[in-house]
Amino acid sequence: MRSFEVPAFYLSPIISRVKARRKAQDPRKQNFEPTVLDFGTVRFVLARHFGFCFGVENAIEIAYRAIDENPGKRIFLLSQMIHNPEVNLDLQDRGIRFLQDTEGNVLTPMSELRREDVVLIPAFGTTLEIEEQLKEIGVDVDAYNTTCPFVEKVWKRSAKLATEDYTIIIHGKPVHEETRATFSHAGEKGHALVIKNMREAEILCGFITGETDIAEFDTYFKGRTSAGFDPNIHLNRLGVVNQTTMLASDTQAISDRIKRAVDARISQKSTVDFANTRDTLCYATNDNQQATQSALASGMADMAVVVGGYNSSNTSHLVELCEEKLPTFFIRNEKEFLPDGTVQHFDWRRGLHQSTMDPWPVSDAQNPSCVLVTSGASCPDATVDRVMHAILQRYPGSKDVDEVLVDFEQRMTL
Repeated sequence: MRSFEVPAFYLSPIISRVKARRKAQDPRKQNFEPTVLDFGTVRFVLARHFGFCFGVENAIEIAYRAIDENPGKRIFLLSQMIHNPEVNLDLQDRGIRFLQDTEGNVLTPMSELRREDVVLIPAFGTTLEIEEQLKEIGVDVDAYNTTCPFVEKVWKRSAKLATEDYTIIIHGKPVHEETRATFSHAGEKGHALVIKNMREAEILCGFITGETDIAEFDTYFKGRTSAGFDPNIHLNRLGVVNQTTMLASDTQAISDRIKRAVDARISQKSTVDFANTRDTLCYATNDNQQATQSALASGMADMAVVVGGYNSSNTSHLVELCEEKLPTFFIRNEKEFLPDGTVQHFDWRRGLHQSTMDPWPVSDAQNPSCVLVTSGASCPDATVDRVMHAILQRYPGSKDVDEVLVDFEQRMTL
């Protein structure tokens, strides 16, 4: 797999060495066992896969190249390039301006753009309607398009299914940039419907099987369907794709549930069909989720710390997995650890910030505390590095970092 030019300040002396050794030992990424770093007073259980994925590294490389190649020009991002505050703030500090916020609200009107301006498409992609607006202005939308290749893969599969008269069911958060973009692309040549969870999938299945009166369809899905969508016609041939940052297991469960509903109608000799779209699930999202589950299954950790942007979908799903097993703290960076021992963290379900005083487990020589650490796909390794250092400060007398890394590297060569 190709490597990318990511600015050095995003890299981590600790994490980079761990990832490099794990990659050397397991280049095909078959081993999902976590990495354990023993600092004596505390142990870190690091998920096998976390941090920048292929799509994010690709986006970062393109964004910083755009800055280098266009001195003196105005550079705009359609919205946050990725959902990480440190990355977006650095880009803003370098002069990049945003046209929209993450929910599509205007920050800089399109009318202010000139054809010579540089506009970056974020990693989530964008809608066909916005692309057309930019083209009408004369902006080159292809020069610095950072859309993740795995998002584009979903679009291409959706377009192909649409030409075969399949309706695309999108499992995603309706207001998320990626879901809005996928909805636009899926609806270009056919029809699409957005559902956000299994509860809505169950409701949809009632309409597919005919158990629920079709007259009630708009009660549940108004504003979630493509133009001209008719539930009497467009629930007959179906395929499920997802916003790539959703829980892959949830998408697969939703897909399986809808297929059962389709099979039930087929048994009634109805003209219904279902497309297998398992191959559209993002491998990076799936790897990070499986790695987190493997770290949890080890049973070693007393608590979990998940690092990433609070509006990051893939990060919140890692938090969701950890919360099933451990006390879990969702933090943006090391600044959430206050001098008095308070940890500020985020409740992603309620969208609220919380504070917890000194949550760290008691540690002694015989039973050192054990903290599971992972991060979202848009979180720089350098941020995780700083978080680990901040946690070590809570446990005086810890071993030297280089000593621990050398010991890890030696163990990995045995």
